[in-house]
Amino acid sequence: MHPEPKQKIAVLGGTGKEGSGLALRWAHAGHHIVIGSREPARAQAAAAAINARVGVDRAEGTGNLAAAQSSDVVVLTVPYAAQLPTLEEVKTALIGKILVDVTVPLVPPQVGRVQLPDGGSAVVKAQAMLGSGVRVVSAFQNVSAELLIEIGHAIDCDVLVCGDDRDARAQVIALARDAGMRAFHAGPLANSVVAEALTSVLITLNRQYKVKHSGIAITGLPAEATDG
Repeated sequence: MHPEPKQKIAVLGGTGKEGSGLALRWAHAGHHIVIGSREPARAQAAAAAINARVGVDRAEGTGNLAAAQSSDVVVLTVPYAAQLPTLEEVKTALIGKILVDVTVPLVPPQVGRVQLPDGGSAVVKAQAMLGSGVRVVSAFQNVSAELLIEIGHAIDCDVLVCGDDRDARAQVIALARDAGMRAFHAGPLANSVVAEALTSVLITLNRQYKVKHSGIAITGLPAEATDG
């Protein structure tokens, strides 16, 4: 296999645990990261922390719109309540790009209970809002943020990658591999409902069995299935 070319990846909400963990792993793999936030100063601080961890300047911080405008791939890692407002802010910068939406429709305080939105999927709603000019891919909903920050270690949780464009899914599978994860084509964007709902199940398992990062594993597939 030829190595995947390095990309410029915007992580909107990259000051949070999930977003900063993904950004850290991609920076460690050699990608250039642009942390986006409603507060650019927080984004700059998060980028500085990533650069300190990887030992080289591969991350920068700015506002959400500027981050989306400057990048090849945009990753959305904001809380559910901020999903659509953030996309409204940056949607003009997403045309022609891949948007990786990590949104999980958690509704506090009952985050251990599945509470899907009307229509079934938060990520499907994002695609409907953005239109066909943006290739939306759903991924990474079931990965523990605590595992992401342990760079240098593979993650014991597989990634379901859903999207209506197969090439876009394949690119996200490659990014997952760069971050130390196995990822698989899981079908059209409508199937994102499964990954979104699973997060509440995993939260419940964590609480029930007093662990911090339960995950999922796909069994019975050949080794080459991870090649995208």
